[in-house]
Amino acid sequence: MTAFLSTYENKVDRKKRVSVPAPFRAALAGSSFAGLIVYRSFRQPAIDAFSRDVFYQLNSRHLSRSLEGDDFEQVLLGGGDSTFETVMAMAHEVPFDGEGRIVIPPALADHAGISDRATFAGRGNRFEIWAPDTFRDHQDRAIEAMRQRFGNGGDG
Repeated sequence: MTAFLSTYENKVDRKKRVSVPAPFRAALAGSSFAGLIVYRSFRQPAIDAFSRDVFYQLNSRHLSRSLEGDDFEQVLLGGGDSTFETVMAMAHEVPFDGEGRIVIPPALADHAGISDRATFAGRGNRFEIWAPDTFRDHQDRAIEAMRQRFGNGGDG
């Protein structure tokens, strides 16, 4: 299974091209598609990114559950899992160019507030692409919430 770890910040050019961090590209090296599946995050002002293989696995599991439940109508007509179908309709396939860059679709760049720089944040089986300042604020709040939760209160 692919694992995306760490955080990287890269420059975005005028054409909205950005280099995907080399460790993330290396994690995707065995994928069936030289690129990413991206869509707007439902929870954050960010872009969610997966390999096509993970997306295929999710689709296969969705189909298998429908078939195992003898829900052939859902398989043929849809409508059984609106979240999954909504994500599938929103998703974009973005291929890597020869230099390991992707073009961020304009609507996704707008959603995330990405202009001249992008932050890539590893999230295990996926990663997120953020505007750097927005990510730093989000990460600072998340760290502070963890400190409070675990009783450290911000000390050391």
